[in-house]
Amino acid sequence: MRDLVYYAALEPAEGGGYVVSFPDVYGARTQGDTLAEAVEASQDALVTALGGYIEAREEIPRPRRRKGLTPIPVPPLTAAKLALHEAMREAGMSGRALARRLSVNEAAIRRLLDLGHRSHIGEVEKALAIFGQRLMVGVLPAKTTLARTAA
Repeated sequence: MRDLVYYAALEPAEGGGYVVSFPDVYGARTQGDTLAEAVEASQDALVTALGGYIEAREEIPRPRRRKGLTPIPVPPLTAAKLALHEAMREAGMSGRALARRLSVNEAAIRRLLDLGHRSHIGEVEKALAIFGQRLMVGVLPAKTTLARTAA
């Protein structure tokens, strides 16, 4: 099972506020006027950048635990969609082929892979099952995710 928590560098900006970047995800950058705003915006920036990897049909970068950086979890639906993208890449299966296997049109597969689309999690689970994978969800205390830096 793959842990999808990326680590963000939060640095003071020259003109005030904070800049957020993710060393493991190219293009994932944002900022906020306060530290809290910067952390809040970080997940959206992360998901947007990861969506670019899907659009480019590239491998999703693996997160690495980094001391002193802030852990930012990927939302559950996003994690499931990223897993589907990776399963398709590893199997060399096109969206068209997966659509045939699931008896849906190709547009439905594009939506399943669109990180901005609110797909039904059950549909992503069905698609993952084609690749012999199943979705698991975990729950942690809130203070172990966004509020604490990596140990």
